Amino acid sequence: MDGIVTAVSLSAAHTMVKPNQEAIFLLTGLGVEGDAHSGVTVKHRSRVAQNPHQPNLRQVHLIHSELHDELRAKGFILAPGQMGENITTRHLDVLSLPTGTRLHLGASAIVEITGLRTPCAQLDGVQPGLLQAVLAFDAAGNLIRKAGVMGIVRHDGAVKPGDAIRVELPPPPHQALGPV
Repeated sequence: MDGIVTAVSLSAAHTMVKPNQEAIFLLTGLGVEGDAHSGVTVKHRSRVAQNPHQPNLRQVHLIHSELHDELRAKGFILAPGQMGENITTRHLDVLSLPTGTRLHLGASAIVEITGLRTPCAQLDGVQPGLLQAVLAFDAAGNLIRKAGVMGIVRHDGAVKPGDAIRVELPPPPHQALGPV
């Protein structure tokens, strides 16, 4: 169930695309050092408009590179960081992890998964039709959000491509991820 980091990205501005970096540094309780979404309280502009004092459960955005593979098969050309993610993973089904899962990244960083990313129309600015491509419905008609997961930093540390990801599941009963 463990995975690997394939890319790390950040942007100091509120942009959808985040340039790839050689490494990023995660700060406990804040997020990615130097990233526009770092902070104790919410930084995503739509959430700030609702209530700027709510806790930031979206400090770090992770996407599985298998989603890029799936989208490539549908004709999209995407590189890590283009969908706003800070950490791109491989060999880890991030969407199936329960709420509260802790991901140990590299030598010391720990990110606790808080929920699913709710994709927005800004994805269509990256490539037309991308928003619809990251949404699906299961057999029961329930919406499936495939645009990655969000988390909070529980322990400082540097993260770089090639770093191992060790999964620590929370105690049962496990709670399925919901949008945050």
